[in-house]
Amino acid sequence: MRHARYLIGAVAACTVVSGTAAPSFAADSDSASAAENYVALGDSYASGTGTREYFEDSGSCLRSPKAYPQLWADSHGVASFEFAACSGAVTDDVNADQLGSLSADTTLVTISIGGNDIGFVDVITSCVAGTDEGCDNAVNDATEKARNELPAKLDTTYANIRSAAPNAEVVVLGYPKINEMGDCGIPFYSEYKRQRINEGADELASVISERASAAGFSFADPRSAFEGHGVCASDEWINGPSNPIQESFHPDVDGHANAYLPTLNSVTG
Repeated sequence: MRHARYLIGAVAACTVVSGTAAPSFAADSDSASAAENYVALGDSYASGTGTREYFEDSGSCLRSPKAYPQLWADSHGVASFEFAACSGAVTDDVNADQLGSLSADTTLVTISIGGNDIGFVDVITSCVAGTDEGCDNAVNDATEKARNELPAKLDTTYANIRSAAPNAEVVVLGYPKINEMGDCGIPFYSEYKRQRINEGADELASVISERASAAGFSFADPRSAFEGHGVCASDEWINGPSNPIQESFHPDVDGHANAYLPTLNSVTG
């Protein structure tokens, strides 16, 4: 079975950091005047890690032509598109490496960030391969970081985005709940562990939503769009343990096209 086969390696594969330069795309001149100058920021959930198809020049940032930012740009006739999101990014990486893509001409910014700041990798490692107690401890640690450390990091990042792109609409996209309940083919990945991870995802969503609102940004919540399609569903839009291992526990092509893209469209039109 696919899940069991790649279980051990997958738990350590959720974060890769790279400073690979972001590609830029320009639309045809006849549509540019009324179109967006769009910049996509964030981590692996924005870059498209999990879709198994990546731009060759994106290196370990794993930017995908199937990721929701690229899909949105392709379907909206943008004037320009800067794809700066990078797998493994934390808020410090956004501030140091990605904001250079922004300017006063930027009209739309999207960002997915925060999961790596609170230790998503540790949660997955502990809950997939460890004990219930280890899973509890990891989720509790991540929740504490989400409540006590992440807000200030998000506030700084959001303020820097606004400073660098003063005229842009900014949409903050959250994270899905990772798991579904019921029968599952992943050894030792009990309903209890899956529920604890989902509870952590709810806490993270609450914090990100609050800080986005405080910054005057829109929050686009993908949780309902992914409902019924998490890990252990009959029709998964989020990969379980996979080969290559960096694909694990990330939305796949369907997750970006059928959940993230409609979620973004619900805010931007």
